[in-house]
Amino acid sequence: MWPEFGIVLGSYLLGAFPWPYIVGRLRGVDLRHEEDQHIALWRKVGPGVGFIGVVGDIAKGVIAVLVARALGFELLIVALCVLAVIVGEMWSVFLRFRGEKANTTAIGAVVAFTPKALIIALVPMVAGAILRAAPALLRHSTSLRDRLGFVQPPSLSLPLGMVIGFAILPLSAWWLGEGLIVTLTCLGVFLLIVTKRVTAGLREDLKAATSKRRIVMNRILYDRSYR
Repeated sequence: MWPEFGIVLGSYLLGAFPWPYIVGRLRGVDLRHEEDQHIALWRKVGPGVGFIGVVGDIAKGVIAVLVARALGFELLIVALCVLAVIVGEMWSVFLRFRGEKANTTAIGAVVAFTPKALIIALVPMVAGAILRAAPALLRHSTSLRDRLGFVQPPSLSLPLGMVIGFAILPLSAWWLGEGLIVTLTCLGVFLLIVTKRVTAGLREDLKAATSKRRIVMNRILYDRSYR
């Protein structure tokens, strides 16, 4: 009982470790009030440091799963570690239960937990990322640093591709015969992603809302209240 509790709690604390925030502070940038710490780190400090921030959060998800498996825990406990590390990233005890949307940590956890299911889910994610990055990278009128910093209006393709990918994930696991625990865990990952999108800063947006339903749908699909 206690070892199982300990590994799940450890996964949460690992996910809660505010890696991009720490990297930003080391470079003199405070990211606590940024809507997306990864993008803010990328733009304010530079692509190299921003890439380190992304890789670090992906690694948290991978480590949580690999450690649980290496210690011989049963599949159900490993599945709880997947969810715990994502919850930690979303609601970090170190940041007063504020955190990131956890797309990167979720991808890291899932790639270590069920890589076959993730391969299918990655198709819309990668497509969204390419559509997000291509206009900036092809804009030769700006400097290379600006192009790598993606200084342009917010993208709809990337958050849409992400949510479609996470929605496909449990279907992919089921279709591949990964088993009930894996399929339900993938469903849990998708529900966590949607819950964080819907609830983050929702109260403030609803105060001035003309259509609460539209705001909720925009948040689910595009990770923002207004397009």
